[in-house]
Amino acid sequence: MMEIAKKLTAEEIDEAANYFSSLKLGSFVKVVETDSVPKTFVTGGMLAKSPDGGSEPIGQRIIEVPEDLQRAENRDPRTPFTAYVPKGSLEKGRSLVTGGPQPCVSCHNADLHGSGDIPHIGGRSPSYIVRQLYDIQHGKRSGKIAPMQQVVSGFKLEDMIAVAAYVASREP
Repeated sequence: MMEIAKKLTAEEIDEAANYFSSLKLGSFVKVVETDSVPKTFVTGGMLAKSPDGGSEPIGQRIIEVPEDLQRAENRDPRTPFTAYVPKGSLEKGRSLVTGGPQPCVSCHNADLHGSGDIPHIGGRSPSYIVRQLYDIQHGKRSGKIAPMQQVVSGFKLEDMIAVAAYVASREP
């Protein structure tokens, strides 16, 4: 790939940049509030619905499973996922994202699309969002994250789940 990139002209680079920047982002995650979730098992580094069926209480978790396990195992980037979150997460998340002393929308914008160094977060996987928030809170991330460290310093896991659920439910 590097050999090809080194041979590109300035015009070809501009053309590629224009093409990729014109693509519309899409989300492949559907967020569902619930008290119980399908039983799951771990396969290929992800959770999947148990072939034996059944359900269990969600507790304070996000359970994110592919709608089509075969597509997910084949790493199809357009595989739809369902993210089950505890009831009340979306409203609590909306409150945290849009209100409070340091609302997410003050930096990530009302549409959660960010700008410049501020990342686009709307429609992202809620599991991914929780991992990022947790890592920021525990000093596992570096870069320009000082404002985020302040925001998440007092978050409990329940808050992170709520924020992630709401952010994931928004249009990308």
